[in-house]
Amino acid sequence: MNIGFIGAGKVGFSLGRYFAENGVSVTGYFSSHVQSATEAAKFTGSSVYYELSDIVRDSDTIFLTLPDVAVKELYGKIREMDISGKCLCHCSCAMSAEEAFPDMKELGASGYSIHPLFPISSKYETFKELHTAYFSIEGSEDRIGEWVALFERLGNGIKVIPGNMKSRYHAGCIMASNLVSALAVQSLAMMTECGFSEAEARKAFAPLIISNVKRILAAGPEEAVAGPVERNELEIVRRHIECMDNEVDRNMYKAVSRKLADIVQQKHPETDYSEMKKLLK
Repeated sequence: MNIGFIGAGKVGFSLGRYFAENGVSVTGYFSSHVQSATEAAKFTGSSVYYELSDIVRDSDTIFLTLPDVAVKELYGKIREMDISGKCLCHCSCAMSAEEAFPDMKELGASGYSIHPLFPISSKYETFKELHTAYFSIEGSEDRIGEWVALFERLGNGIKVIPGNMKSRYHAGCIMASNLVSALAVQSLAMMTECGFSEAEARKAFAPLIISNVKRILAAGPEEAVAGPVERNELEIVRRHIECMDNEVDRNMYKAVSRKLADIVQQKHPETDYSEMKKLLK
């Protein structure tokens, strides 16, 4: 497998170095920003390419580490070249391989979306942690086993998912990561109104958050649930809602709490949560 990267941003840098450090051949980088491709090539001990056709020719596997729209646009150019027998890959959360490379089968190519469930935040540092990442993959059936075997050899968890589940998969990832940040922003803002500095609030929340996440990962979210919704404490939940200053915050609190109410109802079928659910509408 000789992997070429089109696009030299954080994902291209990180995956390229991760592959290179683990004995997977990286041919090099092509980018509209030549300086970025040059830096990525140096970082991975590979070559910089100045022509798109050259990296396509020299690579049997081509990663398009670009935004979704750019992936589709660039594929329009690549498909005009000889890509028979080649693997085309992208790293989008939400877009399937079929969406990105719609006529790849007719052109004799295979296509995959390969997504690391990991925050790739640094060009130069993230690769050091990618061995801990879980990867999802979907795409052509003919070579998918090779990709599963590769990531298993690298020590990563790997899950094959259906292409038509990409949007649902992406939404699940966002709920576990980005949306948690929105809740954190609101909780920190409320603490600062109580007299905490943001730094003090983050420090105070650290054991609470870490302990809860550990419990969720070890035993499942149902076992980690605690608090006034589970205890069916209507007056406390009502006070929470009333203390919030605007409808957006109240709706966010109620929407998440409604989900909690459904969870604890299943956990405690003997308890009547109907009044709690009415309060949270």
